[in-house]
Amino acid sequence: MSMRLPDSRYEAIKQTIVDLFIRYDVNCVPINGFEIAAKMGIDVVPYSAYPPATQELLRKQSPDSFFVERWDGKTFIYHDTDPVYGRINQSIMHEIGHIVLGHTQESELAEAEAKFFAKYALAPPVLVHRVNPSDPYDLAERFNISFQAACIAWGYCRKWLAYSGKEYASYEYQMLEQFQLIG
Repeated sequence: MSMRLPDSRYEAIKQTIVDLFIRYDVNCVPINGFEIAAKMGIDVVPYSAYPPATQELLRKQSPDSFFVERWDGKTFIYHDTDPVYGRINQSIMHEIGHIVLGHTQESELAEAEAKFFAKYALAPPVLVHRVNPSDPYDLAERFNISFQAACIAWGYCRKWLAYSGKEYASYEYQMLEQFQLIG
């Protein structure tokens, strides 16, 4: 089970995501971590770009993905290949979360924040609600996320609907405006 963040931190991360989408003109579903990384000037490199011995070293660093900021300020996200695009996109967005949230070292807090960042960024409840998928399978297809991520997003959206009373926060209005879904 992952660490529970204070509600104020969840809200701050949500606003950070909306600000990121506005800054880099992200305005359509599905949300593409590779595109966002490119707009941020981050090089995304698969482990498979290296010889087998180097790939093994990269997997020792992380079986999924990690980021490195070089001495010259250039940032790289390294990721393992997965036959499911949604899993790779989730890993890329997770690393973007670490970068955007200013994480400089590994910690349980940093992992919890980056995990939430990726979950929310790839399927924000307000967009899921407006797109109105019929079930988690439809959600997975429309948002191009894994079925497992879609089930989580489906439950998160249902919970959001139950507790928000369809009252949008200011960042949710910004998100709807960015994606041209106001109305």
